[in-house]
Amino acid sequence: MAADAPEPGDVAGLLAVMARLRDPQRGCPWDLRQSFASIAPYTIEEAYEVADAIERGDLADLRDELGDLLLQVVFHARMAEEAGAFGFAEVVEGIRDKLVRRHPHVFGEADAGDVAADWEAIKRAERADRGETDASALAGIARGLPEWQRAIKLQSRAARTGFDWPGHAPVIAKLHEEIEEVRAEFEACAADPADARAQARLEDELGDLLFVAANLARHARVDPGAALRRANAKFERRFRRMEALAEAEGQAFAALDLDAQERLWARAKAEERAA
Repeated sequence: MAADAPEPGDVAGLLAVMARLRDPQRGCPWDLRQSFASIAPYTIEEAYEVADAIERGDLADLRDELGDLLLQVVFHARMAEEAGAFGFAEVVEGIRDKLVRRHPHVFGEADAGDVAADWEAIKRAERADRGETDASALAGIARGLPEWQRAIKLQSRAARTGFDWPGHAPVIAKLHEEIEEVRAEFEACAADPADARAQARLEDELGDLLFVAANLARHARVDPGAALRRANAKFERRFRRMEALAEAEGQAFAALDLDAQERLWARAKAEERAA
């Protein structure tokens, strides 16, 4: 039986659809097999789809992607309700109360002051109320974040204590230093490819390089995730153009040698810049 047509914007209707999908007798086999762990990757993916729609300025797609992201919240809440933990109403109530609590300058008597500092102070108080005893400036940074995002948060928290580069120039200098250290470890690995310790050191140095690159992005007030999405899109656009140029000349791109491929890359790049 089809679900009754809900009123526009009816969240209760959406919750009813999810409840039906998870119904043990009449639900969808795929939905019934899912767990918090199996759905979590989809939740992360949908958040990135939202970011992509925003990056492209596609508001129609953003509407759809926000719906997909909302579905993830509804799905998790439904599974939690089945487990007797909480339901969607508690999720809504929790975030509503948190927003009011963290904005005393809007909903209380406090003045605007330093909103960011007040926000962090309130979060620390919340952690203390939950019995968390970690007093570090780095406390409360989620370990499930994408690592580039966690790097930015770690660096930003440390910077609030004064532990930060005074500007972008020393960060760039550090970046050059890390590149040289990576180069040295590559040479060590090339000298003895079977040396597991050299490979581990190379991984460490590459991690340091990426960490400093994230720090440079922070100093530039650039979201490294957004910057990388743009770089990925640029590469994909130019690579596809190279393939098209090769095909127009009756050639298979993969059959060309590297010099010929590089010439097509230069053409694709020049066309893009001239457009």
